[in-house]
Amino acid sequence: MQIHPSDNVLVALRDLDAGSTLTFGDSQLTLKDHIAAKHKLSLQDLEPGDEIIMYGITVGKALENIEAGSALTIENIAHKTTAFGEKSADLDWIKPDISRFKDKTFMGYHRNDGRVGTRNYWVVIPLVFCENRNVGVIKEAFLEELGFAKTNPYKNLVREMADLYKKGNQSAIESLASGPSDSSASSRIFDNIDGIKFLTHQLGCGGTRQDSEALCALLAGYIANPNVAGATILSLGCQNAEAETLFEKLNQFSPNHGKPTLLFVQQNEGTEAQMLTKAIKSTFLELTKVNEQKRKPAQLNHLVMGLECGGSDGFSGISANPAVGYASDLLVTLGGSTVLSEFPELCGVEQELINRCVDDEKAEKFAHLMESYNSRAEAVGSGFDMNPSPGNIKDGLITDAIKSAGAAKKGGTSPVQDVLDYGEFVKNPGLTLLCTPGNDVESTTAMAGAGCNVILFTTGLGTPTGNPVSPVVKISSNTKLATKMPDIIDIDSGGIISGEKSIQDVGEEILEYVIQVASGETLTKAQQLDQDDFIPWKRGVSL
Repeated sequence: MQIHPSDNVLVALRDLDAGSTLTFGDSQLTLKDHIAAKHKLSLQDLEPGDEIIMYGITVGKALENIEAGSALTIENIAHKTTAFGEKSADLDWIKPDISRFKDKTFMGYHRNDGRVGTRNYWVVIPLVFCENRNVGVIKEAFLEELGFAKTNPYKNLVREMADLYKKGNQSAIESLASGPSDSSASSRIFDNIDGIKFLTHQLGCGGTRQDSEALCALLAGYIANPNVAGATILSLGCQNAEAETLFEKLNQFSPNHGKPTLLFVQQNEGTEAQMLTKAIKSTFLELTKVNEQKRKPAQLNHLVMGLECGGSDGFSGISANPAVGYASDLLVTLGGSTVLSEFPELCGVEQELINRCVDDEKAEKFAHLMESYNSRAEAVGSGFDMNPSPGNIKDGLITDAIKSAGAAKKGGTSPVQDVLDYGEFVKNPGLTLLCTPGNDVESTTAMAGAGCNVILFTTGLGTPTGNPVSPVVKISSNTKLATKMPDIIDIDSGGIISGEKSIQDVGEEILEYVIQVASGETLTKAQQLDQDDFIPWKRGVSL
């Protein structure tokens, strides 16, 4: 497959044997090497320094002579991008056909500030790591008694092995084939509450003041997220992450949120038992009120959809990512909001995104964030070019620019309406760029903190990431993965690779599925697994 007419490389859609002849257009190409599926081969002879073009942009340079029909590897090409500058063109966007969705709604929780949640969660948050233990005590007290706890499906397996060990039957232990059993939750007390989420972390004090302020902004974003009905906040009382900072940010993000926010300061309450008793009683009383909230119809423009990828492969940029991009364009056309993050994975496509910004101010902010982020990485001997993981490289993403060019497809083709730094909250409908690391969990954590009420997550290798408050929908880039790991994949976009489906087909399928998830009709695989990943970003170097 040639992704763009100006590309001088091809992508192998299946394994190709060395010596075989490939017909491409009017010419024939004899393969010099075995080309594994997802990997790239040169369409023409290349000399050292020649640029590698994919997706119509520069994604690398040749390090040696490369004959046409040869495999591109980490030995014969290196990362390279073109420089970016000021906004140099205006976007002429062609909107997609939304006739299939224009009259559709989802069933959501309407909040006082006008936002609509896809879930109804209560969160328990420590302002500092010193309170993690107390959060754990509250968690243990609440989840099982209120029917939110699931039984551990592996307890029976351990029990069987323990019984066999007591009987001295070692061989039976080794041959035991029992697996997970029932993991359903017990009967819930509160029918209209989807869960209580406990967000522990290792920050709040001892680091830089910038990290503590960023943490307060992130936690405020979680409370402001429309999927959250209220919060219990635990503070030691002397840490850098101060409650006043959190509430300032919360009122900035959502001045009329009207959500109950219960603050307990351990150094003011007396003994630990006194504080925990008070916190549990107060929280329970608020839960009885939150349980009175019910789902009501909402227009699709109330959806705020995060766009994420992790464990990407050489097919991600031509199947799952552009399909998510089409779903993004559909939602934007319907008046909704989408958020594209992971700035290290936008390296090489900066100028395209700059030109898509609606004004110079947004373009300049994006360029500044990219430059300052990369400079911090280079200052410690790294850089955006160090982003691809061993798994990425093994499956065809051999430079960061190749990875980025495909990752950016998640943002579709719509105008960039806003650019946010980490710890800022989504304000405008349309596509927003949010500065986060490429680290899957740090990025999804930030998107929920920016107000995303559902997150799309593409993967080619299989990544079990989820989020405590925002449902995460997993889209596989290939059918082999969806078949092998059905417990984590919600939607398979592999039909695009086989030619059975178009990007538009899968994009519409994704949005239909999102509506079901948003309405509470479907639990994503990450939700079924209780995959509640939460990692705040310390503003050091994280790629």
